[in-house]
Amino acid sequence: MKKIIIANWKMNPASPKEAQRLFESAKSSARNLKKAEVVIAPPFLYLPLLKAGLPRGKAGQVKLAAQDVFWENPPAGGGAFTGEISARMLKNLGVSYVIVGHSERRELGETDELISQKLKAAASGGLRAVLCVGERERVKDSFPTLVRDELKKALKGISRRFASKIIIAYEPVWAVSTGKNARPDTPQDFFEMSIFIRRVILDIWGKSAAFKIPILYGGSVSSKNAAGFLKVKGAAGLLVGKASLNAREFSKILEAVKL
Repeated sequence: MKKIIIANWKMNPASPKEAQRLFESAKSSARNLKKAEVVIAPPFLYLPLLKAGLPRGKAGQVKLAAQDVFWENPPAGGGAFTGEISARMLKNLGVSYVIVGHSERRELGETDELISQKLKAAASGGLRAVLCVGERERVKDSFPTLVRDELKKALKGISRRFASKIIIAYEPVWAVSTGKNARPDTPQDFFEMSIFIRRVILDIWGKSAAFKIPILYGGSVSSKNAAGFLKVKGAAGLLVGKASLNAREFSKILEAVKL
């Protein structure tokens, strides 16, 4: 199975020219990468620009992702929701993935209920939804409970038939590179957490979904630690933040897929 490497550009870069430069570099690095699917998640306004440069056919294996989606998926794809963008609109634009429940969105006030609604809208709209979960701090014995609660609340009421559209990104907030005391987690801890996440999925959707749902690691991913996380048994890939804005660094992270 191919690894999924997602570059979350967040609110970067400042210009279309720089966005195109980063995108071209990522395409070049991914061109001969047979073991990975590279996904670029730029700000909304760059999606049409980058879509025009998507490689045709299987060459490059580069896809686009949105960083957010509206919580409702109207039948016609639109509606009276100023400033929002529906899953159907994104799908029609050529977007394949969408990030849901990122810690930075939660920090802005997104609730578990809203995240669940967005997850359902994305999956029912034909997008692969990357659900981010993770604890704010590593407190002995309690942090797995926090992750379990986020998973259960996000997946509550969502049909098992959408399981193939869901990807889980374990993103411990304390490890995110923009944090004050950020540091990456360890591959061993990620391995243990991925097992825990699969057990929670087992309780919700059963054995088949628990083994098939891809689980990514996100949190201060760099070229120095990427290979370690990718070698974890059952690891499906990486959610890369800050490092994806450095063309050379991101290229090295993609090279880690070959190791």
